[in-house]
Amino acid sequence: MTAATVRHPRQHGGERLLTPGEVATLFRVDPKTVTRWATAGRIGSIRTPGGHRRFRESEVKALLAELTTEASEPVRA
Repeated sequence: MTAATVRHPRQHGGERLLTPGEVATLFRVDPKTVTRWATAGRIGSIRTPGGHRRFRESEVKALLAELTTEASEPVRA
């Protein structure tokens, strides 16, 4: 196997993968909350061969943008 065929362990199909801690930092929540979101199906995750969860950066950023937009919309009476 050459260096060109070895994928960086934090990438999946060319996309960066985030740890629960990194996702938690973006959302300002505890990493266990991120794990609960994944278990509930609120955000998708990938399992590493060692059983650890990783999250696609694009999906995380899309959810963050969605929640940020919802939070900034004015309340209508």
